[in-house]
Amino acid sequence: MPRRLEIVRRAEASLERGLPVPEPADAPRVLEIAAAKARAGQGGVLVTVVARHGSAPSTPGQKLFLAADGTCVGTVGGGAIEREILGEIAGLVARQPGEVRHVVREYKLGAELGMCCGGRAEVLIEPIEGLVPCLVVGGGHVATATAPLLAKVGFAVTVCDARDAWAAEGRITGVRCEVGEHDEVGRDLPERAAVLVMTHDHALDQAAIEWALRRGFAYVGGVGSRAKAARTRERLEHKGFSADQCARVRMPLGVSIGARLPDEIAVAIVAELVGWRRGR
Repeated sequence: MPRRLEIVRRAEASLERGLPVPEPADAPRVLEIAAAKARAGQGGVLVTVVARHGSAPSTPGQKLFLAADGTCVGTVGGGAIEREILGEIAGLVARQPGEVRHVVREYKLGAELGMCCGGRAEVLIEPIEGLVPCLVVGGGHVATATAPLLAKVGFAVTVCDARDAWAAEGRITGVRCEVGEHDEVGRDLPERAAVLVMTHDHALDQAAIEWALRRGFAYVGGVGSRAKAARTRERLEHKGFSADQCARVRMPLGVSIGARLPDEIAVAIVAELVGWRRGR
């Protein structure tokens, strides 16, 4: 009963400040959830108690994780110190990946926090960057070779195809497969995502590239020859896309290594995506 009362009090105090209410979880569970979120392309901030000095409710090793989607699990001791930390990291999760740095902060459990413990707690605040989401439009031979390799180098990959047989769940190892149109499967993709178009039909490729440009995704690429790339850009211009938008389409997709076979093309594509992610 006392534990239940403490959870209720923590919830009420957090709600008063508009802060998320952490779901109780031990350190291994917090790490598990943070890793699952990151693999799904969702970042967040992880807080770990690294030291306690004097009388303080925080215990070294305790963890608290707040994801960008609002998921909040774990604890760093509860009470005023936890509310203070939640208030700080709530502002951090809204920042862009790369803007948040690892930092160790010390919190004094005195009058400024409305506490009389008199001790101090040190916590490590660290950003957890989600994997870059990557939507592969089309589940053909090039996609079958490319998608698993992208997943191995740290992208959160989804392959979509309107044909049941080509996007059946489990068909491509290590990636998510969904049967459906690109605009349906990709409706919740964040702008920082990459969209790679490689369908079995040129008209579908064109439609998917136009959709990706309108949505403003960070990276838009398409598989095809130089001649197909020229025709694609001509159609984009004819439909009113700006010169800057047309220039954003990476087509032919992949670094120039003379690739011909699906596995070779996959290597070229993944090399380009890694370079893009690293800012090259």
